[in-house]
Amino acid sequence: MLLIGMFDSPYVRRVAISMKRLGLPFEHANWSVGADFERIRQYSPLARVPVLVMDDGVVLVESSAILDAVDDLVGPARGLLPPAGASRREALRLISLAIGAGEKARDVVHERMVRPPEKYHEPWVARCRAQMHGALGELEKSCEQRTTGQWLVDDRLTQADITVACICTMLSESVDALGSGDAYPALRALVNRCEALPEFRATHSKWFPADMVT
Repeated sequence: MLLIGMFDSPYVRRVAISMKRLGLPFEHANWSVGADFERIRQYSPLARVPVLVMDDGVVLVESSAILDAVDDLVGPARGLLPPAGASRREALRLISLAIGAGEKARDVVHERMVRPPEKYHEPWVARCRAQMHGALGELEKSCEQRTTGQWLVDDRLTQADITVACICTMLSESVDALGSGDAYPALRALVNRCEALPEFRATHSKWFPADMVT
Protein backbone atom coordinates (compact mmCIF):
# COMPACT_ATOMS: atom_id res chain seq x y z
CA MET A 1 0.00 0.00 0.00
CA LEU A 2 1.05 3.58 -0.62
CA LEU A 3 0.26 6.38 1.85
CA ILE A 4 0.54 9.85 0.37
CA GLY A 5 0.95 12.95 2.50
CA MET A 6 3.33 14.55 4.97
CA PHE A 7 3.33 13.61 8.64
CA ASP A 8 2.94 17.24 9.69
CA SER A 9 -0.74 16.67 8.88
CA PRO A 10 -2.40 15.05 11.92
CA TYR A 11 -4.76 13.27 9.52
CA VAL A 12 -1.95 11.67 7.53
CA ARG A 13 -0.18 10.93 10.77
CA ARG A 14 -3.12 9.17 12.41
CA VAL A 15 -3.37 6.86 9.41
CA ALA A 16 0.37 6.09 9.51
CA ILE A 17 0.33 5.43 13.25
CA SER A 18 -2.70 3.17 12.93
CA MET A 19 -1.13 1.13 10.15
CA LYS A 20 2.13 0.78 12.06
CA ARG A 21 0.26 -0.20 15.20
CA LEU A 22 -1.60 -2.90 13.28
CA GLY A 23 1.50 -4.15 11.52
CA LEU A 24 0.28 -3.22 8.04
CA PRO A 25 3.26 -2.43 5.77
CA PHE A 26 3.09 0.60 3.51
CA GLU A 27 5.26 2.84 1.41
CA HIS A 28 5.20 6.53 2.27
CA ALA A 29 5.15 9.27 -0.35
CA ASN A 30 6.20 12.36 1.60
CA TRP A 31 4.39 14.76 -0.71
CA SER A 32 3.11 18.23 0.12
CA VAL A 33 -0.24 19.56 -1.08
CA GLY A 34 1.66 22.74 -1.88
CA ALA A 35 4.78 21.58 -3.66
CA ASP A 36 3.38 18.30 -5.02
CA PHE A 37 -0.15 19.34 -5.92
CA GLU A 38 -0.10 17.89 -9.43
CA ARG A 39 1.48 14.61 -8.33
CA ILE A 40 -1.22 14.12 -5.71
CA ARG A 41 -3.90 14.90 -8.29
CA GLN A 42 -2.75 11.90 -10.29
CA TYR A 43 -4.13 9.74 -7.47
CA SER A 44 -6.94 11.96 -6.16
CA PRO A 45 -8.72 14.71 -8.11
CA LEU A 46 -9.27 16.49 -4.79
CA ALA A 47 -5.50 16.79 -4.34
CA ARG A 48 -5.98 16.39 -0.62
CA VAL A 49 -4.09 14.23 1.86
CA PRO A 50 -4.07 11.61 3.14
CA VAL A 51 -4.46 9.34 0.14
CA LEU A 52 -4.11 5.58 0.49
CA VAL A 53 -3.53 3.46 -2.59
CA MET A 54 -4.60 -0.07 -1.68
CA ASP A 55 -2.82 -3.18 -2.94
CA ASP A 56 -5.69 -3.84 -5.35
CA GLY A 57 -5.34 -0.34 -6.83
CA VAL A 58 -8.35 1.20 -5.08
CA VAL A 59 -7.62 4.77 -4.01
CA LEU A 60 -9.11 6.06 -0.76
CA VAL A 61 -9.17 9.67 0.38
CA GLU A 62 -10.18 11.28 3.69
CA SER A 63 -8.67 9.81 6.82
CA SER A 64 -11.87 8.42 8.36
CA ALA A 65 -12.62 6.39 5.23
CA ILE A 66 -9.04 5.16 5.13
CA LEU A 67 -9.10 4.15 8.80
CA ASP A 68 -12.37 2.30 8.32
CA ALA A 69 -10.76 0.31 5.50
CA VAL A 70 -7.67 -0.36 7.62
CA ASP A 71 -9.80 -1.74 10.46
CA ASP A 72 -11.69 -3.87 7.96
CA LEU A 73 -8.41 -5.39 6.77
CA VAL A 74 -7.50 -6.64 10.25
CA GLY A 75 -11.01 -7.50 11.44
CA PRO A 76 -13.08 -6.29 14.41
CA ALA A 77 -11.04 -8.10 17.05
CA ARG A 78 -7.92 -6.06 16.16
CA GLY A 79 -9.50 -2.91 14.77
CA LEU A 80 -8.60 0.34 16.49
CA LEU A 81 -12.16 1.69 16.51
CA PRO A 82 -14.45 -0.37 18.77
CA PRO A 83 -16.85 -2.29 16.52
CA ALA A 84 -20.16 -1.54 18.23
CA GLY A 85 -22.04 -0.29 21.27
CA ALA A 86 -21.22 2.32 23.87
CA SER A 87 -17.47 2.01 23.37
CA ARG A 88 -17.76 2.80 19.68
CA ARG A 89 -20.03 5.78 20.35
CA GLU A 90 -17.67 7.15 22.97
CA ALA A 91 -14.65 6.77 20.70
CA LEU A 92 -16.48 8.54 17.87
CA ARG A 93 -17.52 11.33 20.24
CA LEU A 94 -13.94 11.93 21.32
CA ILE A 95 -12.62 11.73 17.76
CA SER A 96 -15.23 14.26 16.62
CA LEU A 97 -14.27 16.68 19.39
CA ALA A 98 -10.58 16.43 18.48
CA ILE A 99 -11.22 16.92 14.77
CA GLY A 100 -13.48 19.88 15.51
CA ALA A 101 -10.74 21.48 17.61
CA GLY A 102 -8.26 20.90 14.79
CA GLU A 103 -10.55 22.51 12.24
CA LYS A 104 -10.94 25.61 14.40
CA ALA A 105 -7.18 25.88 14.86
CA ARG A 106 -6.80 25.66 11.09
CA ASP A 107 -9.28 28.53 10.71
CA VAL A 108 -7.23 30.64 13.14
CA VAL A 109 -3.99 29.94 11.29
CA HIS A 110 -5.49 30.49 7.85
CA GLU A 111 -6.93 33.85 8.92
CA ARG A 112 -3.36 35.04 9.45
CA MET A 113 -1.81 33.16 6.54
CA VAL A 114 -4.30 33.82 3.76
CA ARG A 115 -6.07 37.11 4.43
CA PRO A 116 -4.31 40.42 3.88
CA PRO A 117 -3.74 42.33 7.14
CA GLU A 118 -6.45 44.88 6.43
CA LYS A 119 -9.02 42.10 6.23
CA TYR A 120 -7.93 40.23 9.36
CA HIS A 121 -11.02 39.78 11.51
CA GLU A 122 -10.23 39.41 15.21
CA PRO A 123 -13.83 38.60 16.32
CA TRP A 124 -13.82 35.61 13.96
CA VAL A 125 -10.50 34.40 15.39
CA ALA A 126 -11.79 34.82 18.94
CA ARG A 127 -14.87 32.77 18.10
CA CYS A 128 -12.76 30.01 16.57
CA ARG A 129 -10.51 29.94 19.61
CA ALA A 130 -13.54 29.68 21.89
CA GLN A 131 -14.84 26.75 19.87
CA MET A 132 -11.43 25.07 19.92
CA HIS A 133 -11.08 25.46 23.68
CA GLY A 134 -14.65 24.27 24.17
CA ALA A 135 -13.75 21.00 22.48
CA LEU A 136 -10.48 20.72 24.40
CA GLY A 137 -12.36 21.29 27.64
CA GLU A 138 -14.63 18.34 26.88
CA LEU A 139 -11.62 16.17 26.07
CA GLU A 140 -10.00 17.19 29.35
CA LYS A 141 -13.14 16.13 31.23
CA SER A 142 -13.10 12.75 29.54
CA CYS A 143 -9.45 12.26 30.49
CA GLU A 144 -10.15 13.27 34.09
CA GLN A 145 -13.11 10.91 34.37
CA ARG A 146 -11.05 7.83 33.57
CA THR A 147 -10.83 5.97 36.88
CA THR A 148 -8.89 2.93 35.65
CA GLY A 149 -6.33 2.41 32.93
CA GLN A 150 -4.43 5.00 30.95
CA TRP A 151 -6.43 5.10 27.70
CA LEU A 152 -9.70 6.77 26.78
CA VAL A 153 -11.87 3.78 25.85
CA ASP A 154 -11.92 0.13 26.97
CA ASP A 155 -8.53 0.30 28.75
CA ARG A 156 -6.66 -0.15 25.48
CA LEU A 157 -5.20 2.23 22.96
CA THR A 158 -7.88 2.93 20.37
CA GLN A 159 -8.39 5.31 17.49
CA ALA A 160 -9.70 7.82 20.03
CA ASP A 161 -6.28 8.05 21.71
CA ILE A 162 -4.43 8.16 18.38
CA THR A 163 -6.58 10.93 16.90
CA VAL A 164 -6.73 13.03 20.06
CA ALA A 165 -2.96 12.85 20.48
CA CYS A 166 -2.15 13.63 16.83
CA ILE A 167 -4.41 16.65 16.75
CA CYS A 168 -3.41 17.94 20.18
CA THR A 169 0.26 17.76 19.22
CA MET A 170 -0.52 19.81 16.12
CA LEU A 171 -2.52 22.27 18.24
CA SER A 172 0.40 22.66 20.63
CA GLU A 173 2.88 23.27 17.84
CA SER A 174 0.70 25.60 15.78
CA VAL A 175 -1.28 27.77 18.20
CA ASP A 176 0.03 26.69 21.64
CA ALA A 177 -3.50 25.53 22.46
CA LEU A 178 -2.61 23.28 25.39
CA GLY A 179 -0.24 25.78 26.97
CA SER A 180 2.40 24.97 29.54
CA GLY A 181 0.57 26.02 32.72
CA ASP A 182 -2.37 24.46 34.53
CA ALA A 183 -4.62 24.10 31.48
CA TYR A 184 -5.58 20.58 30.37
CA PRO A 185 -3.21 18.55 32.60
CA ALA A 186 -5.01 15.23 32.08
CA LEU A 187 -5.19 15.75 28.32
CA ARG A 188 -1.50 16.68 28.16
CA ALA A 189 -0.65 13.53 30.12
CA LEU A 190 -2.55 11.40 27.59
CA VAL A 191 -0.77 13.08 24.70
CA ASN A 192 2.61 12.53 26.35
CA ARG A 193 1.85 8.83 26.86
CA CYS A 194 0.95 8.48 23.21
CA GLU A 195 3.90 10.47 21.91
CA ALA A 196 6.27 8.19 23.85
CA LEU A 197 5.14 5.16 21.84
CA PRO A 198 7.38 4.04 18.95
CA GLU A 199 4.66 4.51 16.30
CA PHE A 200 4.24 8.12 17.35
CA ARG A 201 7.97 8.83 17.57
CA ALA A 202 8.50 7.37 14.10
CA THR A 203 5.92 9.67 12.52
CA HIS A 204 6.44 12.98 14.28
CA SER A 205 7.18 15.86 11.96
CA LYS A 206 7.09 19.50 12.97
CA TRP A 207 3.75 20.92 11.93
CA PHE A 208 3.59 23.05 8.79
CA PRO A 209 0.23 24.75 8.11
CA ALA A 210 -0.06 24.15 4.37
CA ASP A 211 -0.32 20.39 4.84
CA MET A 212 -3.04 20.05 7.46
CA VAL A 213 -5.93 18.71 5.42
CA THR A 214 -8.20 15.77 6.27
